[in-house]
Amino acid sequence: MNQTVIEVKGISKKYKISHEQGRYVTLRDVMANIIRKPFSFLKHKAKAAVGMAKKEEFWALKGVDFNVERGEVIGIIGQNGAGKSTLLKILSQITPPTEGEITIHGKVGSLLEVGTGFHPELTGRENVFLNGAILGMTKKEIINKFDEIVAFAGIEKFLDTPVKYYSSGMYVRLAFSVAAHMDPDILLVDEVLAVGDAEFQKKCLGKMDEITKNQNRTILFVSHNMSAIQSLCKRSVLLEKGRVVAVGDTRSIVDRYLSSHLSHKSVIEYPEKAGSAHISKISLHDPKGSLRSEFPISQEFLAKIEFECREPLENVVLSIIIYSADRDTLLYSSESDISGKLSDYKTGKYTADIKVPASLFNVGNYSFDIIFHVPNSKMLAEARDIQFEITNVDNPRSVVFQGHIVGKIATPLQFEINKH
Repeated sequence: MNQTVIEVKGISKKYKISHEQGRYVTLRDVMANIIRKPFSFLKHKAKAAVGMAKKEEFWALKGVDFNVERGEVIGIIGQNGAGKSTLLKILSQITPPTEGEITIHGKVGSLLEVGTGFHPELTGRENVFLNGAILGMTKKEIINKFDEIVAFAGIEKFLDTPVKYYSSGMYVRLAFSVAAHMDPDILLVDEVLAVGDAEFQKKCLGKMDEITKNQNRTILFVSHNMSAIQSLCKRSVLLEKGRVVAVGDTRSIVDRYLSSHLSHKSVIEYPEKAGSAHISKISLHDPKGSLRSEFPISQEFLAKIEFECREPLENVVLSIIIYSADRDTLLYSSESDISGKLSDYKTGKYTADIKVPASLFNVGNYSFDIIFHVPNSKMLAEARDIQFEITNVDNPRSVVFQGHIVGKIATPLQFEINKH
């Protein structure tokens, strides 16, 4: 019989948000109002006394209920602001709930923010002992597992270097390694794994899988990486605006989440931004030139990008990155793929037409990013998460499934770039 290790009953979390109104509050204003309204000053803060601050109640979580069994890996998914991180902070007892109660059976380890519990002036070696102690490990446990922690993090060369010189990736590798080796009954993992590279993310997922299968420990995993959620979690919780809208099989929960938050636009315009280059507009067209965001599998389509160079630029390139619905990279193609040369641009406005051939994708939802950059050096302009759909030829409005690329990933797309 499975044992319930986490019981979440009616959890709600309320924050008070202050809104500043009117002009800047000077010391003279404060002193004048203290004299005019001494009793109000004693009762309220200075800004409240002059009527320049208002507070609004915001419920980050509202009436959250679910249970977790021992040995389960539960995914927590939802859009930014849905309450995922707040929920983990409450489970970690970093912050108390406003309403409701949580019952936890077992030792909890958490990895919620990169480098939490690290001291920037201390070395990696010293921070392993400091962070381990903060997480509840004894000195003997840390010594016994020290070599494993360091090897897993892959920071042997930098072990005696102060962590203030570490990259964000090195930080998260060491932080995860310490948390994963503390042998908690329950491990809470937030989106911090997104900081690591693909190889380390795979290593972390393998470690979490090992923890649950071989050691029968429980994991709550928050991530926007739907591929990682589906590979690791059998059951998931979907949060929306602080409320639980669904709990169940991960595949069905992910499908519900993706289908409810995809929005297709055939034209997207971008406000002006400072910089040496700017992408102003992206539009999607069928072969006849009509604006569309859904295309039959047998039809090619065109992505038209309008951008501006505000100064002469050398050795730059325009690239497109196409993703599956769960943001797995499917194709990366640049204007330099065929010529093998980077481009020089004069000051002015340009239009780039990128042709996506027919039968390259299965039926499904996809997105792409456009980046204008100096390869491996500098990002000049970008446009992210432009979404489109490949539909069934016979029934364009049929229910779609999660698609994937069927063409050659190495196939370069055709770029045509013209100056206005």
